[in-house]
Amino acid sequence: MPFDTTATPLASPRATEAASPGDRAVAVWLLTVAAMVLVMVALGGATRLTGSGLSIMEWRPFTGWLPPLSEAEWQRLFDLYRTIPQYRLVNQGFGLEGFRQIFWLEYLHRVWGQLIGVAFAGGLLWLWVQGRIRRSLLPRLLLLFALGGLQGFLGWFMVASGFFEHRTAVSPYRLVIHLGMAFLIFALLLATALRLLRPPPAAAADPWLRRGTVAVGALAILTMLAGGFVAGTRAGFTYNTFPLMDGQVIPAGYGDLSPWFVNLTENLAAVQFNHRLLATLTLLAAIALAWHAIRRSGPEGRRAVVVFATLVAAQYCLGVVTLLWVVPVGLGTLHQTMAVLVLAGFVNALDRLGGRRREVA
Repeated sequence: MPFDTTATPLASPRATEAASPGDRAVAVWLLTVAAMVLVMVALGGATRLTGSGLSIMEWRPFTGWLPPLSEAEWQRLFDLYRTIPQYRLVNQGFGLEGFRQIFWLEYLHRVWGQLIGVAFAGGLLWLWVQGRIRRSLLPRLLLLFALGGLQGFLGWFMVASGFFEHRTAVSPYRLVIHLGMAFLIFALLLATALRLLRPPPAAAADPWLRRGTVAVGALAILTMLAGGFVAGTRAGFTYNTFPLMDGQVIPAGYGDLSPWFVNLTENLAAVQFNHRLLATLTLLAAIALAWHAIRRSGPEGRRAVVVFATLVAAQYCLGVVTLLWVVPVGLGTLHQTMAVLVLAGFVNALDRLGGRRREVA
């Protein structure tokens, strides 16, 4: 995995030493940015569920800080919005006041993204000038900065897909790419911060436990990406029964589309079934992993794995409740946000199970 703590030879404090003041400062900064990314994912979920994401039809990454300051500007933006299918087919006739309501959430989402960029770039520059960033860490930080810039472009790339004549929402494929990039950035931020903040365990954990954690984490991430297709196709608003899908284990029409592989990402029945199946497999695997950790792991690794498994179980239960209540905005947003916490549990478990490269004394 790209955020596996064994993947890059980033130097970390020796097992017998606490983190240096410089490393602690960098770690706190990275954790702060990671928390901002968590909020960004929550805002993205709320924006999608309220249909607000297409309300701003201009991408101004450097000049989009200010909202409309005059009635004429409000009217200009509303006139732009009225040219796309979402207005004509979903919101026609809701007027300027209705437009203002969906505008503000998308505006907050975009401005928050810009604030993340400022927090990262400003913190990077300040800590570098202060001499608190080790040279070995700089390439990874620059990579994170580049990924953040790419994420801004991917956000607009996703939104622009909703302006096509046949669409009233964004492309599910572009949504999954955008969401996946957010997960990757968050994981890299957290993994780097934990590595700087905490010394590696004195002894590596059972290698089978570590491999099992990687496997369950990979399953969880695959489930999250499958959930992106559920969100992008609005498949969660269908088959609102559990555990069966309208009385069947495998819903009717699972493979109706042609070519067959298109069913995996565009057929509502197949998309929701696959998400359910992956989530169930992840839950069962996480329970088995936690049981193995309780029996075989040391205290620190055991706690981390059990917390990870608990987050998986909580996310599973939340997903079921969200489905049965037909995806209210609050629960749907919480479910998307909880996915990031599951990812955090995975990254933390990997960190606590050892396997880092240690510094040479």
